[in-house]
Parts: sequence; structure tokens; C-alpha cells
Amino acid sequence: MCYNPKVKYLMCAISAVCYQYTKGKISMSMNKKYEPLFTPWKIGNVEIKNRIVQCSMGGTSLFGWLEPCHFDKEAANHLLERSKHNVGLVLPGMQCVRDTMGKRWLYQNDRMFKELAEWMPEFHKYGGKLFIQLAAGFGRSMAVNGMMVNLLKNPTLGKIAKPFLDVEYCCASASETPNRWVEGVNSRPMTVEEIHEMVEAFGKTAKKLRDAGVDGVEIHAVHEGYLLDQFTIANWNYRTDEYGGSFENRFRFPVEIVQCIHKYAGDDFPVSLRYSVVSKTKGWYKGAMPGEDFVEFGRDMAESEKAIKYLEEAGYAMFNCDNGTYDAWYWAHPPQYMPDNCNIPDVEHIKNFTNAPVVCAGRMEPAFAAQEIAAGRIDAVAIARQNLVDPEWIDKILDGREDDIKPCIRCHNGCFNFAKYKGTANIQSMEDSLHLARCALTPPTMQHNRYKIVPTNKPKKVAIVGGGIGGMECALVLKQRGHVPTIFEKTDVLGGMFLTASAMSFKENDKELVQWYLREIERQGIDVRFNTEVNDLGTLRGFDEIIVATGSVPRNMPAVKGFDKTITLTQLLREKKEVGDKVMFFGGGQSACEAAYEMILQGKHPLIVEYAKDLVPAQNVCLANASFLRDMMEYKNVPVYLESTITEIGDGYVIVRHKDGTVEKVECDDVVNGIGFVPTPVGEKKRNVHRVGDCVAIGNLRTAIWRAWDVCMKI
Repeated sequence: MCYNPKVKYLMCAISAVCYQYTKGKISMSMNKKYEPLFTPWKIGNVEIKNRIVQCSMGGTSLFGWLEPCHFDKEAANHLLERSKHNVGLVLPGMQCVRDTMGKRWLYQNDRMFKELAEWMPEFHKYGGKLFIQLAAGFGRSMAVNGMMVNLLKNPTLGKIAKPFLDVEYCCASASETPNRWVEGVNSRPMTVEEIHEMVEAFGKTAKKLRDAGVDGVEIHAVHEGYLLDQFTIANWNYRTDEYGGSFENRFRFPVEIVQCIHKYAGDDFPVSLRYSVVSKTKGWYKGAMPGEDFVEFGRDMAESEKAIKYLEEAGYAMFNCDNGTYDAWYWAHPPQYMPDNCNIPDVEHIKNFTNAPVVCAGRMEPAFAAQEIAAGRIDAVAIARQNLVDPEWIDKILDGREDDIKPCIRCHNGCFNFAKYKGTANIQSMEDSLHLARCALTPPTMQHNRYKIVPTNKPKKVAIVGGGIGGMECALVLKQRGHVPTIFEKTDVLGGMFLTASAMSFKENDKELVQWYLREIERQGIDVRFNTEVNDLGTLRGFDEIIVATGSVPRNMPAVKGFDKTITLTQLLREKKEVGDKVMFFGGGQSACEAAYEMILQGKHPLIVEYAKDLVPAQNVCLANASFLRDMMEYKNVPVYLESTITEIGDGYVIVRHKDGTVEKVECDDVVNGIGFVPTPVGEKKRNVHRVGDCVAIGNLRTAIWRAWDVCMKI
């Protein structure tokens, strides 16, 4: 018998791959580096056909997201498609065991479980397995908005709303701790009775899930600073009862949950745990940068080594791992600034302390994951957002069509744009709060009835003025519908302002997206007229419809003395204009902060002057992205002048005026215009003239692409 785990894995892998080839599930054209991803493995007694796990994402919840629980047909469609397209293990979005709205326990909705049972055979038909992710709740991480804050701060209003929305209960935690999303609001401690009631609900819900044909459950979570994590972390749990104090008491809640599930659903019903190996947290609202030397405020590695053994002994059959908390959110939801495979070192290490399978999530690259699996350092890879942007990405790997995969750019603009800045609660729009897990790049994701390709009965010739992302997206959608699009681009390249946005060294995925568009435009045979500037739409004769996608230009401020000395982000980033060591950014926000980060990576010393009271004061920038940029500027000691403006730009200096009226002369070598952009539409609005992208209003990639679909679906 072979006891070497690597040799044993290799023998099993060879056998499994041979089996997959004989069954026709792996194409001979697939790159062999991916083969380890397509070997079977087990969680308890449940066999998973491959090593690819779709991680849970808010919004893909099978029983509804935030609203009263029900069998959600949009989520069911999305999850079924994942099974069809070869995801081995599908994890729907987290499902609190008690409704956020209405306070009903999940197990009380018999009709919902009946519909689930009727749906499961269709899901299983394609070979995927389904684990429902059950959650205790958010606690202090509840992303309260302004309305919820009013209910918390006004006892009378809170009491009136309580039967429908009990915000105080939703925010209840292990102890009285500060809410992550709004200053001055604390969670109340949960009562022991509430804990016992919730533990019982996990068991009863799991039993109904098993009876409905679900393959297992995942518990959310000793992870990311959610409610169960708040109990386990000593600095967040000040209780003096049986759920606080000692290590065993702090971990009692998640231990009782898995024990209760096995009591109701059986010892052979596998229970996974979403697990943060380490918290990467320096304190309330403060995360740690990659590579930073810091004192851990949350769970450190020494306790994690002990905890994972303890939790396995309690009955958990798998650990679905990453790092971070809501205070260090960029570890659990890595934006493009974070390194690829950012959590792998800690996850690899923790695997040495458990016999249960270990899965790693967080900007994982499939080819890299395959290497790690082959070496026995992890058991499977968890990938979430790539399943939103390209639902067929696994099929394309199997078919050897890697270049056809549309890449995720980690923007969070459609899938998870919870946002806040200093002095606000969660300022995400209500529309987005209720409909997470959509995709900025792929509108049909979780909106398949709203956005879909419907072939036209009356093909038209359509002129598209501007070859940026919005213009190219229009061309592709129109072509798929049967129209004949022609792009008029004033330069000799396609991409527009996104070429500037993707020029930074850490924007590899943005660059891949540009290349994906270029390949698709060529593959679809779309006519592109380069070096053709259109200033008069009347010259576009012979076209039935015209789409204007001319974008925007940097905002000008001639009232500021010396403003003509500034350089644009395009000159700095794309054209690589030579600049000195001290680069002053006139304006903060996401674009300027990203450019400042690029200067840091180049060894330069940026400075930022921002008129608002926060560095990234925007509704459409996810907290994971914004908090990284804020924390990075602080970590690198970047001088930031908030609630200030520049009144004069001279040779080697700027004059900064502060909120209190005082002025300061600040030395710098160059000044970058970071105060934003203004739309530049061409022509007048007419019946057959449409506008998309930034020439309508300044937005982001999501607004450009979704506007393109909104227009092109109606032509």
C-alpha cells in the first residue's frame, strides 16, 4: 500500500484522467496543465467529479437574498447552468437560517423545500453536487444603510419596523462591538436563548435540505468577520458565559451547529466550513497590506492551527479557506490590486493541521491551482466571480479554447458593490442591495430574462461612433442579434479610455479583457474603420441607426493658475510620460488613487489633494477596492490633503488651500489632473441616434456595457 500522499495522488490522478478521457469528458485538445483540476475527490462520502468549486456569492442564494425566503428561480437558473457547465461543487449564496425580512426560520417554509426537491434531479443530471451554505448572520458586519441606521438610533421607529425588519437582531453579535459600516453604532450581544434557538434551526434546516436531495451543507462562517467569527475571535468576544472567554467557549457556537446538524441530518451528511485561516486585521476598520509586518488583532496562525483540528474533531468534513475580515475585506474579496493566489501560503500551511480536504479561494488562477492540487498542497480550488463573467469558462478549458475565456477584472461593480466612505453607512443603491451577483461585463448574469440575445427579424446597418468598450460591446451584441454593425474609430486602435485604465502594471486582467474584445471583434468579422473621426453624424449616410460612443475627456479648470502645467492620466499611464519623484495628484477618487499606487510600485512618491473628506468618496466603488487604496496610501505614508484644493500650480510646487482657509505651499515635480472627466457626445439626439457609455454620463465599465445592451436590445 502506498502511504506517500503525493504518489498516492498521482496514481489516483492518472487513473481518473484516463477514465475521463474514455468517457469523453476531457478533450484531447485541453492543455495538460489543467488535468489535475478534472480528477474526482470526496467530501465525507460524497464524491465530487472535479476539483472546481463555485464559492458562494451574495445574490446567488437559492432561497432569496435579504427578502423573505422562497425558492428563487433566477438563482436556480444560474446554479443549474453552473452544473451544466462542469462546476464540480456548487455553493449557492449564503442563506441565513432566519429571514432578514419577516423573521421566519427557513425550516418553516415547507413549500420552498418541496420546490427544491422537484428541482434537484435536474441539477444532478449534469453531474454537479450542491452544498447549501447556511449562515448564522452578519453581526457587526451587517452592511446597514441609512434607513437601517435610523431604525437603530430611533427606538420608536425600530419597534414599529421590528415585525418586518429587526435591524437590532440582524446586527447582534457576540459582544457590544462597533458596526463595520457606520461610525457610532454598536451591536448588542446575543442572548444565550437566541444562540440555542439558532443552533436548533441549523439542524432542522439541514434535515429538510437532505430530505430534498441536497448533497451537503456549508456553514458560514468562522470566516471574514461574520457572526460566528465574531464569537471565535478573542478581541471581539468579551462574554463571560459559556460562549466567551476560553478557546473552547469561543468556538462553542460553531461546534454546537455541526453537532446539531449531524443529530438531525445524520453523521454521514457532510458539513463544510467556510474558514478564514488568519484575519489579516490590525484593529477595528484596519486591514493589513500584503507583506506588512503587523500584530494580528483577529485570529493568528497559532490559534488557527489549533482551531482547525478542533473543528474537524467536532465534525466538519471540509474547510473552504481564505483570509480576512470585513475590516480587511480585500483579502476575502480581492480587487485587482491584490496579488494573484493571495491566500495560498496560509491555506497551504493550515492543510498540515487537518485530515479533512482543504479548498483555497481568492484570485486563484486555474493553472496554478492545478499545480497545487497535483502537489497535494490543496484539495480543490474555489472560484466565484469568473463564473459570473463567463459561465462557460470551464468548458473552454476542456475544449482547449483558453483564449475565448472572458476574464474577470475583479472590479466588484456588478457583483458586490457595497460601498462607504467616511461618515456614511453602506451607500450602495437599493437596486444593487437586492440584486447582488450580477456582472459588470456580462449583463445576462443573474438577469437572464432582462438581458438576452433575441435575433432580429429586420437586420439593420448600424454605425457606431467610437471604438471604446461601449462601442465594441454594441458591435458584438448587434452582430449576435443579426444586425450589421460598423465601428468608426478616430485612432488606429480600439479600446478608448480603457487603454489608459488598463495601462497600470497591476491591471493584467484589464489588459486581457482588451485582448478578448479585439479577438471577438475579429472573430465576428465586424467592420472597423480606423483613423476615421466623425464630428458630423450627417456624414454617416446609408445607415439605419447610429450609436454614439465617443466617451469623455479630462475635466479642465482654467480658473486655477497654472492648470495648463498638469498632465493627464493618459499621458502618465499609457504614454509613459517621464515624471519626477514627487507626483502630485489633483483629485483623489479611484482612478487617481490607482495611478498613485502605480507610482508607488515604480518607487516614486505620490501626493494627493482631495476636496472631499475621504480619499475615495464614491457610491460605485466597492469597500474592498476603496479600503485597499486607503490602507495602501496610509501604509506607504503618502501625504494626503483631504477637504482641500489646489489654487495655484507653479514650477516645482502647488498652493493648497485647506477647509479652514489656510494655505500651504507643497513641493512636487509634476501635477496630474485627477479631477475627473466630462462627456463628449457627438451630434444631437434623434429617433435613430443613440448614446452609450461615458458620453451619456461618467460611469464605469458596468454602465458602459449595460447601456450598450439597453440600446442594442431595442434596435
